[in-house]
Amino acid sequence: MQQQDTSRPAIPGLIWLLGALTAVGPLSMDMYLPGLPALTSDLHASASAAQLTLTGCMLGVAMGQLVGGPICDAHGRRRPLLVGMIAYVVTSLACAVAPSVWILLVLRVLEGVAGGFGIVIARAIVRDIYGGVAASKTFATLMVINGIAPVLAPLIGGQVLRFTDWRGVFVVLAAIGVPMVLAIVRMLPETLVPEQRHTGGLPQALQTFGRLLRDRSFAPYAFSYSVSFGAMFAYIAGSSYVLENVFKTSPQTFSLVFAANSIGLVAMTQWGSRLLHRHSPAHLFRIGVIGSAAGSIICLVVTVAHAEVGWLLVGLFVLVSFQGFVLPNGVSAAMADQPEALGSASALLGLGQFGVGAVIAPLVGVAGAHNAVPMGIVMAACGLSSAAVNVLFS
Repeated sequence: MQQQDTSRPAIPGLIWLLGALTAVGPLSMDMYLPGLPALTSDLHASASAAQLTLTGCMLGVAMGQLVGGPICDAHGRRRPLLVGMIAYVVTSLACAVAPSVWILLVLRVLEGVAGGFGIVIARAIVRDIYGGVAASKTFATLMVINGIAPVLAPLIGGQVLRFTDWRGVFVVLAAIGVPMVLAIVRMLPETLVPEQRHTGGLPQALQTFGRLLRDRSFAPYAFSYSVSFGAMFAYIAGSSYVLENVFKTSPQTFSLVFAANSIGLVAMTQWGSRLLHRHSPAHLFRIGVIGSAAGSIICLVVTVAHAEVGWLLVGLFVLVSFQGFVLPNGVSAAMADQPEALGSASALLGLGQFGVGAVIAPLVGVAGAHNAVPMGIVMAACGLSSAAVNVLFS
């Protein structure tokens, strides 16, 4: 199925800016992970309290998208984005001087909210400017960055820790935000004209959310997209414990596995981008959720049957790689018929994605760090329900 392209003229450097904005979330959540033990010691906190700062950031990213979507539909893209990224720089610097873990937790939530503005508005800008195949290809490019960012973030954080402590990581995050602020000021025009804005305030936003959740052209895609990402997040949250504690692989081997799966994700994203001239995003999305579901079933069978680790690696590779079809095409398919509420639609997608991720994290470890079965169950439940809803209702 060929898509019509309705794109506007390209803005020089726009893809780099949008890619950087969508990478803010993964960088904020993952870059300080190598310094988490030192953070725990320096702030005299428990491990669980320190880990809450990760969950807090994730919930903040979800809330930022929920709030930022309607705001950018009402007031345009440029001004809310600029305010959000300035707030991101300020809160990151504040995290660097946090005197206690509980103050850090509050600041991490605020940092996540500010970063969430960047993610949700970047997606809305894509749909403002690009249409048809160009929109799907742009989302695919952004997903490549999103696939690489979680891998690079801990590596960058580890290198930063060679020269400074965990507080320095937050200074680096603030420094990353500064050129984004300058780029927004210098090169990003307003992409939502005043006559297309919605100024009804909170009641209008809630009404729009309700309409989207009842819309058969949006809701099934949003559900499948978010829940399929839940399987992906189960992998992110649980695979290190499962591979290292249950299957006794080394941390170095785990890093190689994580890198290989990320390469699979990027490769599938690029392949899917090339297929868009012959297939619609909705078709590629369906292939993606079914492929990821197949990988999740392999993981469930391996963890329940205590099979060889090689089969688990196959299942994880299949699950993660097919996310290269799921992530860009799910966004494109869900937002295709929402030209009047792109910010709100993007907000619900972000809320679903990161909200499901926040719920998944404790479920994966419910039986402790030496039991692989919960990870397999969560993966399979997410993968199968995502595929079932897509096949039956999309």
